[in-house]
Amino acid sequence: MPRRRPPMTPPRRGPRPLPLHLGLALLRGMGAVLSLDPVSGMPLSPASPSWSGAWPVSRAGRQEMQRIAGALAAGGHPPEQFRAAVLRRLARQDRALIAGLAAYRRHPARRRAPSLPVLWQEGDSRLLDYGGEGPPLLVVPSLVNRAYVMDLAPGHSMLRALAEGGAAGGGSRVLLLDWGWPDEAARGFTLTDYIAGRLERALAAPALRPLGPVALLGYCMGGLLALAAALRRPERLRGLALLATPWDFHAGGGEAQARALALAALLPGLEPVLEAHGTLPVDLIQTLFAGLDPWGVAAKFRAFAAMDPASERAHLFVALEDWLNDGVPLAAPVAREALGGWYGRNETAALRWRVAGAAVDPAALALPSFVAVPGADRIVPPASAMALAARLPGPRVLPVPAGHIGMAAGGRAEAVLWRPLREWLAGL
Repeated sequence: MPRRRPPMTPPRRGPRPLPLHLGLALLRGMGAVLSLDPVSGMPLSPASPSWSGAWPVSRAGRQEMQRIAGALAAGGHPPEQFRAAVLRRLARQDRALIAGLAAYRRHPARRRAPSLPVLWQEGDSRLLDYGGEGPPLLVVPSLVNRAYVMDLAPGHSMLRALAEGGAAGGGSRVLLLDWGWPDEAARGFTLTDYIAGRLERALAAPALRPLGPVALLGYCMGGLLALAAALRRPERLRGLALLATPWDFHAGGGEAQARALALAALLPGLEPVLEAHGTLPVDLIQTLFAGLDPWGVAAKFRAFAAMDPASERAHLFVALEDWLNDGVPLAAPVAREALGGWYGRNETAALRWRVAGAAVDPAALALPSFVAVPGADRIVPPASAMALAARLPGPRVLPVPAGHIGMAAGGRAEAVLWRPLREWLAGL
């Protein structure tokens, strides 16, 4: 009898949205070509009227092109050699990008989700129990990404590390609020519904009562939700930890403020989608994130093409990309509050953000607090998170030499975040 073939693993869809990232890579290449004089093949002068058309080439890239062109001219090489060299390099980069995308999409690694006890559930939101022998810690993730970034893979799980403790103990009873997918009811939720509703009801779950006061930990957007809940229900808590949590969305002015206002300006154009779907869809959220670093996705997949697919580094890359592409849509009212209120009007820093009618003011927090500020964060600029630390009364502030995701799941996360966070929790 012929041997039956094992079922094929379906290819991945990411990086999402794929046409956007391919289009950005094409745009970057076109920009490089447009920055060359069509007659001589040499880089155009910055004074040239066509120079502004080459915006996808960075300032450093244009300076490098000028330097190489000068060296070619000094060596007596024909100018058309420079154009040919640019085109060859673009072709190599395009081949590397396609190879990296193909290697990722066919990589055999897949997440094997652990089965965890569910202590409470409402709609698609669940309170998951990661165990541990210490005092309770309830972790609140963002609404726009899957919660398992903090339990990404063996050796890269902040939740399991906090539950187990270190060599000197200090573990916690770790509980994760997995928001899940917004069901039909949740599509009409505001931030008040999530905070004064689901989050507070999770805190009041009967299974938590015997455990005593809870430490609350919020990550990114989840930090703002956790902060508002802590201000409303301090009697249920023993401390508040905020990781990469934004506060002043216009901090520092300049580029950061311009980017925030640009995001808010997109809201009127997104209204037809919000009305039709009741949510801001995943691919649109991914498109907004891509605007933070338009060329970053192509660069990292070119680098992935050169990795050993069996290496730990490649497996971590795949795990992170799978998580990034496994997004969650955002309820339309929350999208309006976040884009218009937070990014546009900076209501948090202006103390005009209200939950259930009450202003959210960190200065009123009567709990010990911990603020982790990643120094290489593109999503939450350090100045935005430091503004929150400055408003809180006497927080423990930890500068973290990592990025937004690296602080939670990167190779150095144990040393730069998990260990000091665990020590702070043990000292509550």
